[in-house]
Amino acid sequence: MWVSARIEPKRYDETSPRYAGWRVVLACFLIALFLFGFGLYGHAVYVAELQRLRGWPTALISGASTLTFLISNILATFTNELIMRFGPKRLVLLGVAALALSMASLAFATQPWQLYAAFILMSLGWIGMGVVVISTVLSFWFVRRRGLAISIAFIGASCGGAFIVPLLVLVVGAIGFPAAMLTATAFTIVILAPAVVTWIGPPSAGDAAEPPAQHPLPQTAAARNSISRGVVARRPAFWTISIAFALALLVQIGFIVHQIALLEPKIGRPGAGFAVSLTTAMALLGRLCLGMVIDRLNPRLVTAVSVVSQAAALLTITQTDNPLVLLAACAVFGFSIGNFITLPPLIIQREFEAAAFTVVMGLQTAISGTIGALGPGFIGLVLYLTGGYGAALALCIALQLVAAVVVLCGRKQETMTGVGSEADAGASV
Repeated sequence: MWVSARIEPKRYDETSPRYAGWRVVLACFLIALFLFGFGLYGHAVYVAELQRLRGWPTALISGASTLTFLISNILATFTNELIMRFGPKRLVLLGVAALALSMASLAFATQPWQLYAAFILMSLGWIGMGVVVISTVLSFWFVRRRGLAISIAFIGASCGGAFIVPLLVLVVGAIGFPAAMLTATAFTIVILAPAVVTWIGPPSAGDAAEPPAQHPLPQTAAARNSISRGVVARRPAFWTISIAFALALLVQIGFIVHQIALLEPKIGRPGAGFAVSLTTAMALLGRLCLGMVIDRLNPRLVTAVSVVSQAAALLTITQTDNPLVLLAACAVFGFSIGNFITLPPLIIQREFEAAAFTVVMGLQTAISGTIGALGPGFIGLVLYLTGGYGAALALCIALQLVAAVVVLCGRKQETMTGVGSEADAGASV
């Protein structure tokens, strides 16, 4: 196999545009585009339109939306078993089917129970198409350029907010919400199903980024004997990853939800709206820029720098009313937003056995995602108790600094124990 690799270097050359793994990246980009577009950012449209059409209270609709993310984060723990049971291709196809069915169900929902059933189906879409599955699929194909591959794939998530939502709003205005959702459902199936069938799945021995001996695939003995969750939970490296990203996501999601309310008194509603757009655009730029260099950097150190930069941005927001300075702070905050999806799988890749990747990734996502979902409520509670955003932002800054220290403690542990040396050595071959 090694002789074959020397005779045909492009077969394993992840830097070659002809490498088959880049077609998998394109498929994952499309998956993230539709999932985040309709499964995350589209919720703002659903809340507004269902409230207008059905007269339901905002709390009822937003409660169903919250349920989606709670269920999906909890069930992410079992992604490893699902991939072993169905295989990556069938699992993603089931996720596409669940997402499409949930979107079609929203078009016909006339009772609250139907609304909640639709959002529960959407949570199943997240299980089959979400962060853990995309990261796992790409881990089958990439070793040396995994950071770039994951970054490009999750640019689709940012594009989902930038393009899917405005298009959905336009279509709703033209043909109404039910027809718009059915149209969106049709496009989701027509575009995603062929891409998944054609490109998603583990590589064959002739296509893999590394020879099979160093690149375990699902359904192999290595996967069946992967590390247990109990063993994962006893490793300090796991908790330094999970706690750090849980705190970072709690602050990040909370700030995003409250950003307009926070900035409107300082720069007005148009300025606050522009700040949101700027934050989103910088998230897209940051994910792309990081992807170009992350494979040559220590991801724990990059994580620490990212959360400290966001803490500095929040501190700036608390200290000024100058519109330009506030916009600059939002740009700095936004630059790291998308990277909190990209960085965890890269740290896990370095510090855990290859066969344990999906188990660790699923458990970490369940913990950090569930805690992160509490961010809007956390800031809202502090706002209610104190009457202003000052105390809430101060607590957010403190949590981010704690996150930076925790993730760096894991880096120290890695250096002392030599954890990840095998992965790093493999990446340097």
